[in-house]
Amino acid sequence: MRAVLDPNVLISALLAPAGKPAAILRAWSAGAFELVASPLLLAELERALAYPKLRARIHESEAAAVVEWLRRSATVVSDPDEPPTRASEDAGDDYLIALAEHERAALVSGDRHLLELAGDLPIYAPADLLILLNE
Repeated sequence: MRAVLDPNVLISALLAPAGKPAAILRAWSAGAFELVASPLLLAELERALAYPKLRARIHESEAAAVVEWLRRSATVVSDPDEPPTRASEDAGDDYLIALAEHERAALVSGDRHLLELAGDLPIYAPADLLILLNE
């Protein structure tokens, strides 16, 4: 299985090491699935981790180390040029849908705009991906 993790899932994993998003990262580290990322996804993650609200909870060095770990260890592919077949209500999320579609990967997110598309596309909440991985 291949999966794209929305930056909100990655950030949640850092904020709550005992939570489901962190369990997803541990499953990936253990080889349960292939993590797909792109330059846009990594840039959004870096940008979000620099927000003062997050910087107060995630030290700059930890944020940089996580982004570098993903750059080195995930399958980093080019961002697709084509738009997604289905758009989100939040156009800023469309690159994630396009990436997952182009790479034939599931998209994992806690974003309600993306989860609303789960009936049409392979989009999972973190808890649902963990169930799928354990089947």
